[in-house]
Amino acid sequence: MFDHFLVSVVIIPPLLVLAVRLIADRLTPQTAAVAVTWSAAGAALAGLLNVLVFALKAVAEIPAVGLLFGWSARIVRADTGHVPWVSWLSVALLAAIGVRVIVVHRRQHRLLALAGIGAAPAGHVQVVPDDVPRAFAVPGDPGHVVVTTGMRELLSPEQFEALLAHEHAHLAARHHRLIQLSELAAAAHPALWWVARHVDYLVERAADEYAATRIGCRRTLARAIGTAALAASAASPAGPGLHAASPGGVVPRRVARLLKPRAGRGAAILYLAPIGLAVFSLAWTAEAAYDLGELIHAAWDRP
Repeated sequence: MFDHFLVSVVIIPPLLVLAVRLIADRLTPQTAAVAVTWSAAGAALAGLLNVLVFALKAVAEIPAVGLLFGWSARIVRADTGHVPWVSWLSVALLAAIGVRVIVVHRRQHRLLALAGIGAAPAGHVQVVPDDVPRAFAVPGDPGHVVVTTGMRELLSPEQFEALLAHEHAHLAARHHRLIQLSELAAAAHPALWWVARHVDYLVERAADEYAATRIGCRRTLARAIGTAALAASAASPAGPGLHAASPGGVVPRRVARLLKPRAGRGAAILYLAPIGLAVFSLAWTAEAAYDLGELIHAAWDRP
């Protein structure tokens, strides 16, 4: 059974990171964001279930448990006798994953609750008095956009319209769900941390493309993004925004893609690469569960 642990927990997640690096920028941002997010979720689930299978095997290896249920703990233990540590390591990993996922889920819930304080009517823009330039989308049905007076005064009317189009794109595409799912996947497997960060970038790019199409001027949106990012970086806000303009190296990449869009795109079938890895890992994990059942059956009524 050790090969199942090796493939789903050790090999597939880094391969998924490599696949995302190779194909994500060759797809439209929205398609890539969806494909990458669900691939990460599938790989994380496969790894989690695999760890659970081996944690159950650790319990089945306890002699008292074998006596209670009538199977040979020795036979169960012998299946991974060359790597005796893997079963009990899985117990520790399962506990650590559980704690990490709960912590991330609670943090997400707090951020959403904080962002929704003083919410405007659904679909509207709420302008709050604050000199710190911030703008973010508050998820809901359909949700609303929060903008500070500092951000409103910073941008020209055309740039402000572009910013609102960007934030409304996040609401329309429900990007917060992709971000939440990718963060939970990263919590379940640390190797997927970069994938989750790339999902953040992809949803911003997807919102950029939507807004550029809506306002009809890519240069205006690029200027709005650059201005907002520079102001936010100077102010160093610690606000709750899920999609606030982010300073750092990602913003220049977004601006460059707006000003110089790539003419060629890869075939949409490329998204099958990360999805295929996730599906294979899930199938391999299902076989691990089946093998554990077969092992327990073989150990039943054996000395």
